Amino acid sequence: MSQFWLYFRLGLEHVLDWNAYDHILFLIVLVAAYSFLAWKKVFWLVTIFTLGHTLSLFLSVYEIVLVDTAWVEFLIPITILITAIFNILNAKKRENKNNISILYFTTAFFGIIHGLGFSTYFKMIASGTESVFLPLLEFALGIEAAQIIVVIAVLLLSFLLQNVLRVERRDWILVVSAIVIGIILPILKENYLAL
Repeated sequence: MSQFWLYFRLGLEHVLDWNAYDHILFLIVLVAAYSFLAWKKVFWLVTIFTLGHTLSLFLSVYEIVLVDTAWVEFLIPITILITAIFNILNAKKRENKNNISILYFTTAFFGIIHGLGFSTYFKMIASGTESVFLPLLEFALGIEAAQIIVVIAVLLLSFLLQNVLRVERRDWILVVSAIVIGIILPILKENYLAL
């Protein structure tokens, strides 16, 4: 039982670690355009993202899919940048007017990329482990718990700013997306130079 908590905690802490905040940034821009009223869309976006990264995490750990780590580290900030730009371009649209089928497809694809990043970390912490299936499952569950924490925190902050402080939805989306772009551009440049 203690091994479960070990890998669960490692998955949880990996996402919530401020030194590896790219996953948090993606989740922020993924749900910044939504409120609690659109919980079904948020649920499906996060679920599709989860399915994508869980699939690629398992495929990569079992070496069915292998991608150079440098490319993965370059592509992760691109997924964040594209999602933030999408938010900016659609900030004026009402919450229920986004082309959700394109968003679902890109979210699944971006999930696959992020899962490849998770697999690099998991392979480091689980090297020498005889059977990786249960530790991998426990690690993935820790990632999901962390995602729920981040998504709820973003939705709560959005609710407080928009409903208590009366910040316009459009302004919230633009500011959050612009801040994330400002954070991610240097990371993108650094990873591009590392290719």
